[in-house]
Amino acid sequence: MSAEQIKEALTEPSDPWTDLGLTLPIFVGYHLGVVLLDKINSADFVTGQLVSLSKSSILGYWGLTLGVAAVLIALLFALGKGKKLSWPRFAVVAVEGALYATLMKVIASYVVGSLRLGPEHGTGFFDGLVMSLGAGFYEELAFRVVLFGLGAAAIAKWLPAYKLWGVIGWAVVTSLVFSLWHYVGGESFRVDSFVFRWVCGLFFVGVYKFRGFAPAVWTHALYDVWVLAL
Repeated sequence: MSAEQIKEALTEPSDPWTDLGLTLPIFVGYHLGVVLLDKINSADFVTGQLVSLSKSSILGYWGLTLGVAAVLIALLFALGKGKKLSWPRFAVVAVEGALYATLMKVIASYVVGSLRLGPEHGTGFFDGLVMSLGAGFYEELAFRVVLFGLGAAAIAKWLPAYKLWGVIGWAVVTSLVFSLWHYVGGESFRVDSFVFRWVCGLFFVGVYKFRGFAPAVWTHALYDVWVLAL
């Protein structure tokens, strides 16, 4: 990969459809694996529908998953976004996510040790890998795109005079919600993990705001892989 290709991948404007395409490997990887587990990510609203449509057939579920991916890819090309999904673009977003994940890991080790963003329970490599991919895709979709993104857009439209501080305040609030959400499944509340997850939420907001959905997804997923699967 040439320096020119790297520069183009880093500087070319992103958009929702391109970001969706760049996160398809994570989406597909999660859905192909999660059907083999006895749990799903709490923000995952798709698996249940696919299981129902496939009548609980694993092969049928895999077929539907690959079918959804194929439809999305075809739609991307139909919209003229396919040319942006070159392998240098995938490589750059993956490396960028890995760098951000490494930074988060260093912070985690320094602040509260090897802290994971998921529930505090033992997990094997496969379980950890699959659940990490799900967390990266669905939690970024729920908390950064929907919760933060729509709220920030509303602030910019209805409170333009307070846009900067309003968006910053909303980032703080949504990151607090993101941190608290991790205790819904029964994990014991701890101040250190709560604060760290709050900071992580702010970090993810920054990546999403300045780099886009795809880098945020890859950062979140790769960080979780590091602490849950490796």
